[in-house]
Parts: sequence; C-alpha cells; structure tokens
Amino acid sequence: MASKDSRCVLVTGGAGYIGSHCAVEILQAGHDVIIIDNCCNAVTGTGGIPESIHRVCQITGKQVKYHQVDIVDIEALRDVFSKYSIDVVIHLAALKAVGESVKRPLDYYKVNFIGTCNIVQVMKEHNMKNLIFSSSATVYGHSNAVPFVETLPTGIDITSPYGKSKYFTETMLKDVCSQDKSWNMILLRYFNPVGAHPSGLLGEYPSGTPKNLMANAVQAALGNIPHLKVFGNDYDTPDGTGVRDYPHVVDLAQGIAAALAKIEDNNNSCGLRIYNLGEGRGYSVLEMIAALEKASAKKVPYVIEKRRPGDIGTFYSDPTLAWKELGWKATRSLEERCKDLWHFHTMNPHGYLKN
Repeated sequence: MASKDSRCVLVTGGAGYIGSHCAVEILQAGHDVIIIDNCCNAVTGTGGIPESIHRVCQITGKQVKYHQVDIVDIEALRDVFSKYSIDVVIHLAALKAVGESVKRPLDYYKVNFIGTCNIVQVMKEHNMKNLIFSSSATVYGHSNAVPFVETLPTGIDITSPYGKSKYFTETMLKDVCSQDKSWNMILLRYFNPVGAHPSGLLGEYPSGTPKNLMANAVQAALGNIPHLKVFGNDYDTPDGTGVRDYPHVVDLAQGIAAALAKIEDNNNSCGLRIYNLGEGRGYSVLEMIAALEKASAKKVPYVIEKRRPGDIGTFYSDPTLAWKELGWKATRSLEERCKDLWHFHTMNPHGYLKN
C-alpha cells in the first residue's frame, strides 16, 4: 500500500534497461508505478509480463501495473490514461542507437518525436501536466566545447537522426511550456549509462544485437562474439578512441527519482527545467575496456574499425546544476560500474532467458 503522499507514476519504456532501474527507485520512494512498453527489446516472462518487470517486483517487494503499449498508438495511450489517475509521466520509451538511427531515420523520428507528441497530447486531454523526459547529450552536437553545460546552444551540428529526434522533441516540449505555463517539464540529458543493479537481477542484455560499447565488451569477454569492434582510433583524444561520460545506471535512475522529487517539492509548479545527468568526466573506449578486464579478470579482444557515421570524438557533462537544484550527483566508481555489470552477466549468462 502506497503512502498518503505517494504519486501514481507512469513509466514509459519501463521494461528497458534504464526504465527498469528507474521503476525500482520510484517504487522504493513509495510511489505507485504503471509501466508501458512495446517489448521490442524485452524478454517475456510469466503471464506475458517482461522478465525485467518481474525482477523489479522481486527487488522491491512491490507490485506494478503493466500494459503492452506502443507510444505511436495514441488510442492505446488513451486507454491506459482512462484506467488510472496518473500524476506524473516519466517518459523513457525511445529508439536509442546512434549508428542504427543513420540507417533507420524514419523509425527514429516516428518513435522518438511523434511518440512523445502522442504522450503530451493525451496528458493534455487528461489535464495532467507533469512530465520528466529522457533526452540525450547528443542534442549538444559536436561543435560545443566540453564539458557540456545546460546553457550551451543545442541543435547545431548534430550528426545523427537520433540526436536530431531528441533535439526536435526538446524544442516541441519547450514550445508547449512557453504556450501554457501550467506545465511542469524536466528534461534530463543522459550521457552513457553503464553497470547493473548490484543485486545482479537487473541489467542490460538486449534481445537482439547489442548496440553500445559495454554490452558488446561483455560479450567479447565471455567469448560469445569473437571480438569487440572499436569504431575509430584517430580522434583527437589521448589514445585516439572516443571519450564518453559513463554514469552508473543506478546513479542515473536516482537522478530521475530526484527530478520527480523536484516536481513534488515545488507543488507541481517547477515549470521547465533542464539538467545533465552524467558523472562529469570522460573515459575513452580503451579505458573502459581495461576497467572491464580488471573487474572480470578476462581479456576483451577487440579490433579497430573505421569511425561510424554520426559519432563524435569527445563528450562529457558538467552536472553542477543537477547537484545544486536536485541534490543529485553520480557517486559510484568506474570499478563499481564494471563490477556490477560483470556480476549481472555472470548471474545471467543468457540475459533474462531461463535457458
């Protein structure tokens, strides 16, 4: 039973990597959680419910409501909103691979931009105007100097449809807030979350081919793939490989929970806010490989390939504003990130599949 101060929180994409960790934090904060997900990247468990959601319940000892819904289906969204008195939407559902977005731009605009328009439309119809949106550091483009701070210009020299889809969505949300001051929107610009829940029950194990660095690095360490592909070693970085900000996924989930608390603390009158959620420093691809090798005591074989379209050399955050206004910062070490990542994969050699 939730406390009298609890909120009914809808988490879109809640069966996914960030979404499942977010659901844990929101439940542990005493709120009720409803999850919608189209299961395009989830393993189905008992009762047709994604296995990740079963594990969220196992970790927290609490239950969630789940509906298999695609955010591009506005009528399905309306049906969910008609069933519950939702107080806040945490919107994570999206396509998220930079390289894939270059090959499938229409899909990325459809899901990331139009899907978010659908959510905002249905929220407006129900006069519920509290939204936490999962944006991306890619909105800064590649012309800004690092570290990226929230006051930098966005939308310039963005190199991928993924980044553009997030920038266009941010622009739409800002316009909505400008037109109607009763909206409360917190836009969270994520960097590159890694790691897993320390219990070993939740982590990232895509149902298809992994699309990010550490998921592939683990597969190479386990011998499931012959080697990790490192895209580019000729960037203007200390070792030539790309440098990114890699916060622990639990830190990131706690940042989302801090954003929810910001809306609560301001009595639904926080207006439009934008925050970076990152550690505030960058690690190169080769540094990340070395850290995983240390945590796993395994070799990570890799080969150098050409740069991917849409990639940039260096980006990492300045998370000072999140600390000042949300009281949040990333605290878990790189060693902890790799240890938790490896722990999840050794406990779940086939991901969320039983066999």
